[in-house]
Formats: sequence, C-alpha cells, structure tokens
Amino acid sequence: MKKIALALATVAGLAATGAQAQDYPTRPITMIVPFAAGGPTDVVARIVTDHMSRTLGQQIVIENVAGAGGTTGITRGAQSQPDGYTIMMGHMGTHGAAPALYPNLRYDPTKDFAPIGLAAGTPIVIVAKKDFPANDLKGFLEYMQTNGEKVNMAHAGVGSVSHSTGIFFNSVIKAKPTMVAYRGTGPALNDLMANTVDYMTDQIVNVAPQIQGGNIKAFAIATPERSPVLPDVPTTKEAGLEGYEVSAWNAVFAPKDTPPEIVKKLNDALVKSLDDENTRKRLQELGGVIPSAAERTPEALQKLVESEVARWTPVLKAAGATAE
Repeated sequence: MKKIALALATVAGLAATGAQAQDYPTRPITMIVPFAAGGPTDVVARIVTDHMSRTLGQQIVIENVAGAGGTTGITRGAQSQPDGYTIMMGHMGTHGAAPALYPNLRYDPTKDFAPIGLAAGTPIVIVAKKDFPANDLKGFLEYMQTNGEKVNMAHAGVGSVSHSTGIFFNSVIKAKPTMVAYRGTGPALNDLMANTVDYMTDQIVNVAPQIQGGNIKAFAIATPERSPVLPDVPTTKEAGLEGYEVSAWNAVFAPKDTPPEIVKKLNDALVKSLDDENTRKRLQELGGVIPSAAERTPEALQKLVESEVARWTPVLKAAGATAE
C-alpha cells in the first residue's frame, strides 16, 4: 500500500508540475544581470526582455547583482528554484572564461544550467591611444616585435572581458606587455584617451563612441565580417591576423532542471524578440550581432558554452591568470 501511495503521490506531483509549466508564467520573472546597470550586458538584457515581457504577458524585472567578474550573480541564479521565475543573462566571461579564472567557482557552466538561447554577439575591437606610433594592425604588430616589453595594456580588472580577450590577443601575437588593471572599463578608457596606457581589447559597445569621436585608434574588429557601426575598421583577418576572432556574446540561462515546457516558452519569447524590427535595430545600433535562427536554440547555446570553456581554459591557465 505504501508503494502504491508513493507512486500516486509521484504521479500527482508530476501532474502538478506539468500544469504549472503549462500555465507559466503567472507572475513577474526576475532576470539576474551579473553586472552593474548601464554596462553592455545590462543594456542587451533590457532591450531583449522588453519584447520578451510582452510575448510572455508578464514583466521581466532586471536585478543587477554585480561582483567577481559576474560570477556572484550567476551563482545566485544557478542556485535559484528551477521554476522559470529566475533566469540569468550570462556571457563569455561567466560561462566561458570563469572556470579558468576562478578555481573555487561554485557552478559548472556546462552542467548547472538550462540554456535558453543566445541573445546577441558583442564583437571585440583592438584599440590603442591616438598617439600610438602605428596606424594599422600590421604596423602595430611590427612595433610590438621590437618594443613589446615597453608597451602596456589596459583592462577593466581580472575576469573582465577586456582582460580575458586581451590575454588571448597577446597569446596569438606572442606579446608580453605590462598589464595595467583598472576597476572597470570607464577608468581604463579614460587613461587610454589620455595617452597614459597604450592599447586594449574591449567590446564594441564600450569603445565605438570613442573611436567615432577620434579619441582612440581602432586597428581591427575580431569578427568574420565588418560592423555597420564601424564600417571603416577592418576585420582581424582582413588586417592580416589569423586566429583572433572573439565575441563577448550574451545569452539567457535558467537554473538546471527547469521544466522543458518552460524552457521552450522562454526560448520562443527570445526568438520573437530577436525577430522584432525594433529590437534588432536597437541591438545593431550598439554594434551587437543578431544570432541566426540556428544559433538561438538551447542546444546551440549548450554547444557554445562547452566550446568556450574548452577554448578559454588553456589560454588563461597558460598565462597564469587567476581572479582568486
């Protein structure tokens, strides 16, 4: 009798879960953005969720939980109830570089999440102070061959996108500059514009206005195609550099064991948002790259995360980079 009762209870529980998933959502959803308000990931999240909220019929409320290169907020999200009411906007750092940078990371990007879908790519641009001796990437690389140890590279702190992509860039060009850490992109860019530091790599969203204003030089963009926002900036391949293509992508995740029906509803809402003309325009004006239909699936995002962890771990470990 006990076994029968237990079996009936299990069936009832599954039925209740199925009903909840079918009715989802019945109240507002929280999206954890693991960075400060106003940053690239926060801006992408707010643009994408604006349309998602209308599709789902419930408000998606952004909660900024900054700290430890984004891992503080993602850890909280990973430990949330898998009911679809807490989701996260992760990115290249939190779900690609973090395992190498944080030895005591409290989540596994490849196992502890239910991927929802890729939201946007944010290309990396190689930039330098306006007084840098070289005027293009070829000249920059030639200069680094003879003066590399005298040059310094700015970044927004260990674990930041500019830090990880900078280490990757230096490994590709075999450079060993002095790394200069700042508490955020703002201070790093200010010193780059003031000619205090020599170069850096960062997201197009952060550097495009300063490039357009002539405050800094842009040598190349690390994508297969040029950006409409910076049409005169060549790709790394066009500029003669192979092996350096990188994007600080942003993507939506839910906690592990979130019901498949809820994952599908969230993915459907994300896809509709990315198909919306106004959403696309707002993302593209920032330099964001809209993922293709094939790139927006949960399965594609899972593969992306696995490939990014495999890509960043050896690069960052070889450089001895650690955030702890």
